[in-house]
Amino acid sequence: MSTVTLYHNPACGTSRNVLAMIRHAGAEPEVIEYLKDPPSREVLANLIRRAGLTVRQVLRRKGTPYAELGLDDPKWTDAELLDFMMAHPILINRPIVVTPRGVTLCRPSDVVLDLLPDLPDADFDKEEGAPFLKDEPIPATDPSLVAALTAASLPVADLADGEGRFFAYRTLGGTRAGYGGYLPLDADILVRSVMVPEAVQGKGIGRNLVALLLRRAWEEGHQRAWLLTTSAGGFFEKAGFKPVTRDQAPAAVLATPQAQGLCPSTATLLSRTITV
Repeated sequence: MSTVTLYHNPACGTSRNVLAMIRHAGAEPEVIEYLKDPPSREVLANLIRRAGLTVRQVLRRKGTPYAELGLDDPKWTDAELLDFMMAHPILINRPIVVTPRGVTLCRPSDVVLDLLPDLPDADFDKEEGAPFLKDEPIPATDPSLVAALTAASLPVADLADGEGRFFAYRTLGGTRAGYGGYLPLDADILVRSVMVPEAVQGKGIGRNLVALLLRRAWEEGHQRAWLLTTSAGGFFEKAGFKPVTRDQAPAAVLATPQAQGLCPSTATLLSRTITV
């Protein structure tokens, strides 16, 4: 009997990447195509509970009747949202993976690595050609982080404040793939310190790094991301951020060292909702 279960949609690239990674790690999962064979209400509610998520967090918006049904309205109870998911299984976000290590909604697909005990020690690429990334929390004072940000002309003067969350990223083969961080600001975050070494640029790593960084913020309950940049606006817009004026930002964002002077006044402010 398989120790890994994948609630899978074969039409979804993220789901296909997760399946490929599980098999690459040496496991053959029980694959449940939930659009054809949806879980029972009880099973779905239990999966959501075990994943530490709310019912609303597991609702899928894109390509579903989410907007048509008005599911953005906070009036709907968890029980009512489950009713909608039973009636329209496409509303169940995917892929959900179950292993002895736990249950996770694996978006982005790199998150499946949290559930696999024996990771391959060689790079493994997704369908789109970008390698799977493993993230590791690091202290703000990590010498390699400080050196990398300094070399990239990114701010380091406030790193010692100790309020940010920072991560180092590597491929499964051990290649350093970059750094990223964010400053928690209640429901918001300020994304900062995102850099990818020149030697590995052009492989889709930056996009995946940002998605994984936002996922970690989402896990902590943050709902909106902000950032300031002087030269990477185009990159972040491709990652779903949109330029906004500073009067649209909450006071907590405007009070950060970056907004107060670490970043020049000409820096562009961008924002996006954090979703998976």
